[in-house]
Amino acid sequence: MLYIFDLGNVIVDIDFNRVLGTWSDLARVPLAQLKQRFTMGEAFHQHERGEISDEAFAKAMCHDLELPLSYEQFAHGWQAVFVALRPEVIDIMKTLREQGHRVVVLSNTNALHTTFWPDEYPQIYAAADHVYLSQEMGMRKPEARIYQRVLELEGFSAADAVFFDDNADNIEGASRLGITSVLVTGRETLPDYFTKTLC
Repeated sequence: MLYIFDLGNVIVDIDFNRVLGTWSDLARVPLAQLKQRFTMGEAFHQHERGEISDEAFAKAMCHDLELPLSYEQFAHGWQAVFVALRPEVIDIMKTLREQGHRVVVLSNTNALHTTFWPDEYPQIYAAADHVYLSQEMGMRKPEARIYQRVLELEGFSAADAVFFDDNADNIEGASRLGITSVLVTGRETLPDYFTKTLC
């Protein structure tokens, strides 16, 4: 079987409120104002597909949020999204590989974040057979083509794949292709799912 794991809130806890809080402190802009204005709009999606640079993304976000931040300040806040690794998921990934399954990560991420998390959490690359990143693939979830590309590269059919993600749209996109898809709603989702399949 091919097991496909999302990154944020599946393998690593993330919290965008931490990003907004850091930006609020640095820019002296009310946090409530940032929460009201923050959206994952077109620049966000372009950045995740690798279509615009980190600098262009920072400029667009600062413009939209009316944030008077330097690029360095913006980047510092952007990395605050990462909270902590979920070691129980790393253990599950390792066990699956030991049982002969193929284990990969498929993440909507961006070049700026990949200057941080691979060094901060080296366990992720160590536990996966391969890591697929949206900005390297030029496509993002829930676009059908990104799932199809992963299946093609891995040599598996949709019927022989299981996908875990915390985003309902991403789950729906994969499900439409016939991939068994599990919505991760909390830290207990994955351990509960594998209770009967892992020894």
